[in-house]
Amino acid sequence: MKMINKKLLLQLAEHFIFWLAAFGIQLKLFTTSSEILKVDYIYTFLFLITISFGVYCNLLLLVPRFLQKAKYWFYIPLFLFNIAFWSWFNILFFDKLVDYVLPGYYFISYYSFIDICCFVLAFTGMTTLLKMARSWFLLAETDKKLAQMRQLQASTELTALRAQINPHFLFNSLNSIYSLVLSRSEKAAGAVLRLSDILRYTIYDTRDDFVPLQKELTYLNDYIELQRFRSGPETRINFNIEGETGLRKVAPLLFIPLVENAFKHGIKGDTENAFVDVDFSIKEDYLCLTILNNRGVVAETIIAEGNGVGLDNVRRRLELIYPGKHALDISSDEKQFNVKLTIQDL
Repeated sequence: MKMINKKLLLQLAEHFIFWLAAFGIQLKLFTTSSEILKVDYIYTFLFLITISFGVYCNLLLLVPRFLQKAKYWFYIPLFLFNIAFWSWFNILFFDKLVDYVLPGYYFISYYSFIDICCFVLAFTGMTTLLKMARSWFLLAETDKKLAQMRQLQASTELTALRAQINPHFLFNSLNSIYSLVLSRSEKAAGAVLRLSDILRYTIYDTRDDFVPLQKELTYLNDYIELQRFRSGPETRINFNIEGETGLRKVAPLLFIPLVENAFKHGIKGDTENAFVDVDFSIKEDYLCLTILNNRGVVAETIIAEGNGVGLDNVRRRLELIYPGKHALDISSDEKQFNVKLTIQDL
C-alpha cells in the first residue's frame, strides 16, 4: 500500500510540474500588456482547463485502449476527433459558458478554431510522447530485471547441476580404491594420489564458470588412469587428444559424466571384450569428443538411447551454457555405445 501511494504521489507531482510549466509559458503568451494582470492569470487558467480535458481523454482512454495495443487505425481518427472536439469546446466555453462561471469578466475566444487545434495538438502530442517514453523505460527496466532473474536462475541451476557430479564421482572412486586396498594391490598408493589430484581440481579449480581446457583434460586423464587401476590387463583403454588446447576454456566437469558412463556401462560386467576409447579433436572453431565403449552386461539396465540422470545433467548444462552451439549424439547397437559431443566457438 505504501509503495502504491508513493507511486501515485510521484505521478501527481509529475503532472503538477508539467501543468505549472505550461501555465508559465501560456501566461507570457496570453499577456498583451507590459504588466501581468489578474485577468491574465484567470484566462490562462481557464484556457488550460479546457485543454486538459482533451489531454486526459487521450492519455487515459485513447492511448491505453488503442495506441499501446497497436490499434493505429482506430487511434488516429479518434485522436484527431479528440483534438477537434475539445478545440470546439474551448471556443464554446469562452464565447458562451464562461459568463455563467465568472460573470462580469466578459471573456471571448481570442483564437480561431485552427489556432486552438494547434494548441490542443501540441499538448496532447507532447504528453503522448512523454507517456510512451515512460512506458518504454518501464518496459526496458522490466526486461532488464527479467533477464537478471533468468541469469540468476540459470546460475543457480548450474550450481545445483555441478553439485550433483562431485558426490557421485567421489563415491565411485572410493569404491575403486577400496577394492585395491582389500586386494593389497601396489596400485592403491598411485590411485590415492590420482584421487587427491582429482579432488583438488573439483574443490578448488572448478569454482569459476569456465576453466582452462587443458586442466579439464588433465582431470579426465587422472580419472581414466584411476579406472585403469581397477581394470584388468586385457581391458583396452585409450585416451587420445588431437590438437592444441591453447587458451581455450570450457565449463568445468562437463565431460566427466559421459566418460564415467562409458566405464560404468562398458567395462563393468564384461572383462574379456571390454574397451573404452576417448578421443578429443580440438580444431580452430570447435571441439569434438568421441567416446566408444563396449556394451557390458549391466548396460541392459539403461535405455539404449542413453537416458539417465548423468546424461540429463549434461544435456541441461549444454543447453544453459552453449545454447545453439552444441550437438550431442548418443547411439548404440548390440555390441557398443557411441557418444559424440561437438561444441562450437569454444
